[in-house]
Parts: sequence; structure tokens; C-alpha cells
Amino acid sequence: MELTLFTSSFAQALLVFVLVFALIFAILQKTKLLGDGKAQIDALVGGAAALLVLSAGYALEIIQQLIPFLAVSLVIILVFLLLAGFFWEKFEVPGWMKTTAFALAFVAVIIAVLNFTGGYDRLEAFFSNWSSLWSNILVLVIVGVAVAVALSSGGSATSNNGK
Repeated sequence: MELTLFTSSFAQALLVFVLVFALIFAILQKTKLLGDGKAQIDALVGGAAALLVLSAGYALEIIQQLIPFLAVSLVIILVFLLLAGFFWEKFEVPGWMKTTAFALAFVAVIIAVLNFTGGYDRLEAFFSNWSSLWSNILVLVIVGVAVAVALSSGGSATSNNGK
């Protein structure tokens, strides 16, 4: 393994500290949660939160594993947008595409967090032990949703015809 400036555990912890501090500080500044013009208090809270993250080794490891996932995802999105800009003079993203991209990103982040925290293995073990029960519950939920959708769409169609 090649030794660089950022391979030491101290440097990685420092980078996570800066990241958490900057994120908390920016969120507090933007939302003005602690008051307007309270940059010192926002910085204090951001610093305390970042130190708490550093003191919890497990949280530090999760953040260190999630950051490369975030970086690669952002590069993929950037490349897509650059290619779209080359092919279309004016590229506007339709609403359904934004919603779909957000949903996919949300699912990807949930899967990544479950994978990095070991929660995926626990979830898989839980569902494998109760597979027949959960499959029956899933079928009942799907049938219930289908009936609810059918009843709600049928009810609105009859009320529109009566007007």
C-alpha cells in the first residue's frame, strides 16, 4: 500500500471532521435554526457534532465508507448531464424523471447504508427465518392496496358522472 498524505487514520478522521462540521454549519446557517446572525453558535454546534462523530468510531467508519459511494454517484450524474448537454441544445429534465431519479437515489443510499453497517445481513437473516409469514403478509398488503385503489378510483368516477 502506497503511503500518501491521506492514508493515515488521523488525516482521514480530520477530513471527516471537516466534512461533518461544514455540513452542520451550512445547514444551521441556511435554516437559521439557532437564530439569524449566530454564526459563532452555529460553528460551535457544528464543531461539537463533528467531535461527537469522531468519538464514535462506528459512525466514522460508516461515513468513510459512504463518501466514495457519494463521489462515484455524483461523477456518474455529472457525466450523464454532460452527455445530455452535448446531444440536446436545451436539456430540461421532466418532472417524472426527477422523481424517478430521486427515488432510485434514495433506494441506493438505503442499500449502501444497510450494506456498510451490516444491517443487510441482519435483515436478510430476519426475512429468511420468517419467509412464509412475510410472503403471506406481502400478498395481503398487495391485495389490500389493489382493492383500495380500485375502490377509490371507482368512487371518484361515479361521483363525476353524477354531476
